[in-house]
Amino acid sequence: MDNKRAACRRGRVIIAMSGGVDSSVAAAMLKNDLSALGGGYNVVGIFMLMHKNSNPQDAKIVAKKLKIDFKVLDVRKEFKKQVIDYTLKEYESGNTPNPCVECNKYIKFRFLLEKMVQLKADFIATGHYARIKDGKLFIAKDIKKDQSYFLWTLKQKQLTKILFPLGDYTKEQVRGLAKNLPAGRQGFKLPVFNKKESQDICFDLPRPSSCVADPIITMDNKKIGEHKGLIFYTIGQRKNIGLSGGPYYVVKKDYKKNTLIVSKSKKDLLQKGMAVKNMNWISGKPYTGKCKVKIRSMAKMADAIIKGSKIVFKKPQRAITSGQSAVFYLDGELMGGGVIL
Repeated sequence: MDNKRAACRRGRVIIAMSGGVDSSVAAAMLKNDLSALGGGYNVVGIFMLMHKNSNPQDAKIVAKKLKIDFKVLDVRKEFKKQVIDYTLKEYESGNTPNPCVECNKYIKFRFLLEKMVQLKADFIATGHYARIKDGKLFIAKDIKKDQSYFLWTLKQKQLTKILFPLGDYTKEQVRGLAKNLPAGRQGFKLPVFNKKESQDICFDLPRPSSCVADPIITMDNKKIGEHKGLIFYTIGQRKNIGLSGGPYYVVKKDYKKNTLIVSKSKKDLLQKGMAVKNMNWISGKPYTGKCKVKIRSMAKMADAIIKGSKIVFKKPQRAITSGQSAVFYLDGELMGGGVIL
């Protein structure tokens, strides 16, 4: 079957393309017949212009190589309001925000779904490492790369229109596909196959007005130094505190007194439970009982019990941080999440 007829059979997909390896390979998979979801889709690449660091050039080059339609969507106004302003406000309130979660909720999936309707497409897709099965969201095959943590705000209805082509692949396999597929089959030979990944937030954050130096104190209220502004520290941080005689760990940030509280003991970071707000259940039905919880994107899943908005852990957890996401899993399924208070 030729590509045109296959595309008609499979339908049209709107895919977010950042110019990175993951979204580029996801687009190639959907057009060709290498995704577990099938191939032969009529693919339209969308680059979202979010901030001054946004550059569509790599995504445009990949789209041209794949011979797919490509569009640039300017969402800078909404991104500033929903992500940049939110992040700044959270830091100034003493929390450690999760801008990627907000971006997925208010920018990426919102505008992709709107574009899907405008272009009369059938699905949207991204390069996230996650899996959808029977209308439910699951962790990816590659546990180290799993990005389901950032997707807890999605709804069941949205999942019926979303494709995650990379969910059954490891990062190594994806890079292999970008460069050249082994076992004698033709690879995609994409120009971004060796492009480095960004580990930090993708935008520049304005310096908050609250960045005023003040004391660093120990748990017994002894001053041992000065910090450079509370927003530059997070709970559990050990490096770059600027203290001798350590290591010291950031235990608390007191915004009323503009004081950073540290300790040499990791035990001071342990907590048995926490409260969460703004909870979302993907199925629409709240869950009560035993589950696994992640309190940071890179944290291991911990055994816990959900009791309404209260989470009680089987073993105390280290550096629970207000503003971060608590995400709930049961047998590999992402049930929902909330924001840590």
